Amino acid sequence: MNPPILFALILGLFLLAGIRVVFEYKRALKFRFGKYIKTLQPGFRWIIPFVETIQMVDIRVITFNVVSQEVMTEDNVPCSIDGVVFFKIIDPEKAVLEVEEYKFAITQLSQAALRDVCGKVELDTILSKREEMGKNIKSIVELETKEWGIEIIDVKIKDIQLPENMKRMMANQAEAERSRRARIILALAEEQAARKLLEAGKLIDQSPSAIKLRLYQTLSHIAAEKNSTILFPFPEEVLPRKARKQRKSDPKE
Repeated sequence: MNPPILFALILGLFLLAGIRVVFEYKRALKFRFGKYIKTLQPGFRWIIPFVETIQMVDIRVITFNVVSQEVMTEDNVPCSIDGVVFFKIIDPEKAVLEVEEYKFAITQLSQAALRDVCGKVELDTILSKREEMGKNIKSIVELETKEWGIEIIDVKIKDIQLPENMKRMMANQAEAERSRRARIILALAEEQAARKLLEAGKLIDQSPSAIKLRLYQTLSHIAAEKNSTILFPFPEEVLPRKARKQRKSDPKE
């Protein structure tokens, strides 16, 4: 083979070997003989083959699950809690140079923070204030990770597993609470009904015509049930006079 052609072929392969493409959602850290040189931005890039190397870093929001952790709450209730962490690399240089395997480091920090935060509160607080618990875990984790060029976006408590006996106790407690509320509502309804009946009785008692009208309504309802004959031991006209006599004998009126 002709030497110039061979040289051109080798040179072409050399140039092709150094071509790199950095995607928009990534950054590339360039190293020369193992020493950090600079961070390459997205686009078409070229490095010196066998002399320079690059390490890609994803700068998108990254999500990972915090494996279930056995936690003993402040009121001595054992439970298993897992969560999810959302983070983003804002300084690729620090994320690669300051910590080894930043994903693993964040995982360990999140697990330790979850056990620490949930172990200092009662079970009812964990169940009712998950959002607050997540914020407390986030503040602990981001205190360490900000030195690594990593931003913790959010931490969520995803699931809480309780012992079976605790689930039964909570179900009984919830049932008792529902029963208590139902009895209170029923008592209030009876009280309101009694007040309305008392007001209606006072209003009817003030008018003999109202008493007579109410009597006719009652007879109409009774007659609607079945055909029957209703007998009075005294004349119907006596009722209004009795009502007037009762009002006159009442010392309060």
